[in-house]
Amino acid sequence: MHEKFEGMVTQLLDGGFFLEQAIEIVEKGMIQGALARSNGNQCAAARQLGIHRNTLQRKLTEYGLAARGRARRKPAGRAGNIKRKRTGAA
Repeated sequence: MHEKFEGMVTQLLDGGFFLEQAIEIVEKGMIQGALARSNGNQCAAARQLGIHRNTLQRKLTEYGLAARGRARRKPAGRAGNIKRKRTGAA
């Protein structure tokens, strides 16, 4: 495994990649792989990567990998149609 990684480093250096670009390539690949292995479960993917779920979500947005599926819904308490109980005093 160590030899494969050294080979990849050599290819990146020979290809003229800067460190920041190389980090992005590796991070994107690992994130995509972890999400594929966990069937899109971000909590499980973050665990595999050894990072917090919020960090994973930030990196997904940063690298343009954020899910484009259904939009996240607001919790019922914040949706704007809050029903409040009326008290008996009026």
